[in-house]
Amino acid sequence: MTSTFRGNEVGRQGRPGEFRSDAIVRAGRRRRRRGGTRLSSLATKLAIHRIGFLRPPEKRLLEAAIEAGLDLSSLSFSGLEKIVGRLIRSRDWHPSSLSRAAEADLRFLEARGIRYIALGDPEYPPLLGEIHDPPFGLFVRGSPLPNDRPSLAMVGTRTATGKGLSLAVDIAREAALAGIPVISGLARGIDAASHRGALAARSRDPEAAATLAVLPVGIDSVYPPSHRGLAAAILEKGGSLVSEYPPGEGPRTWRFPERNRIIAGIARATLVVEAPADSGALITANHALDAGRDVWVAGGRLGSPMDAGADRLAAEGAPTLSSLDELLADWGFSFHVGAEPGEGRQRRGGGLEGRNEDGARSLAAELRDELGLETT
Repeated sequence: MTSTFRGNEVGRQGRPGEFRSDAIVRAGRRRRRRGGTRLSSLATKLAIHRIGFLRPPEKRLLEAAIEAGLDLSSLSFSGLEKIVGRLIRSRDWHPSSLSRAAEADLRFLEARGIRYIALGDPEYPPLLGEIHDPPFGLFVRGSPLPNDRPSLAMVGTRTATGKGLSLAVDIAREAALAGIPVISGLARGIDAASHRGALAARSRDPEAAATLAVLPVGIDSVYPPSHRGLAAAILEKGGSLVSEYPPGEGPRTWRFPERNRIIAGIARATLVVEAPADSGALITANHALDAGRDVWVAGGRLGSPMDAGADRLAAEGAPTLSSLDELLADWGFSFHVGAEPGEGRQRRGGGLEGRNEDGARSLAAELRDELGLETT
């Protein structure tokens, strides 16, 4: 009798989808006895990560099957369908190529000092793990992710006004000085201004929180390319670059909203600074709301034609942020914006835990060399 797999079936350990069929597990063991090649645990995760047509929960089912004894290199397409419990339209299935790509990824990550953090690992952002479709894993370049304190996502239009840019810089600087990491997407406009505001805080006070940029491309590149210098500055100031995508993956239309769910998922709240009616920042706001997170709108630009999207969020009940003190009070922070470094601040830490300042500068220098940038 042939065993089948369904995501809602209860396996031998009594949990839905936890165990694979005995037939496939036995087959995997026979292959190993015949001398089949087995990937390391990390290389296995990297191979699974590259299967683009599998959803994150399906990737976890495949990982569990491999842990139970399945040999990925010999897995048939029909066997894969049984594991995930559905028919798969794509027929692009070459497990031996996946294994080679994973080994190449592993060598690249080790050479560049890039970490791969799988869902369930200690460094994986806990709030991100709570969304309905958390990434199977993240590629991280730079300092450890600031999982020990709440962070603020700041998003807005790429075609921002001068006032919108100034507002983003000011809010991000104040947030970082209050110990709140600023998360954004490294895009032009409000994203870049938010990162620069946090960097300004780090220049003023080394204990200010760092900033984290979530990329819509592989961890080996920066998008847009014009922000390579900004990415290097983020690393130099103790921040991090994060991507769901492995090396070699370029920008694709669907990757921007996928990136936005990570921005909203890591943060405790999302602040929309300036957003027209069709702004992609509204996608991030919707992801935040779907995850049960707070969404704020910056009050300084409401009523402007360039802020119709934020106006709509405010009309639907999003609170208006006139001063960062309002957010701090909502979160229970006892810090008044405008205090000098070390005065009246409830410290939440910076972004250099586990890495000294020289190490952060070294990472930035490596990225500059890799991208062909001149040292500044």
